[in-house]
Amino acid sequence: MKRTIPISAVVISGFLALTGWGIITAKTSVAAESTSAAATQADYEKALADAKAAQKKAAAVDGEWRDLGKLIKDAEAAAAKGDYAKAVKDLATAKFQGEAGYAQAISQKSAGNPPYLK
Repeated sequence: MKRTIPISAVVISGFLALTGWGIITAKTSVAAESTSAAATQADYEKALADAKAAQKKAAAVDGEWRDLGKLIKDAEAAAAKGDYAKAVKDLATAKFQGEAGYAQAISQKSAGNPPYLK
């Protein structure tokens, strides 16, 4: 005899899985926010140097992503207002984009044109 799972059991287990996932991600984001909430001017200056270095490295291989410069400008404006937590958060994103843009440009360097352009 073939057994089937009732729809209600599937719905309930799906709900529990999603709720549990929400709790896990909420705890992770709270920990990240508490770390960046204590950002100081020294943290900002180091993050700014790291982000600008990543931007320069990405630009050297034509791999700078679209929002990288905007993120750095936004971070500088936030720091000018004394909001170092936002500035450090934006600079962390900018650094990631610089590093990812560099890696993407290097990995696709020899890709060439698609066949329909040849």
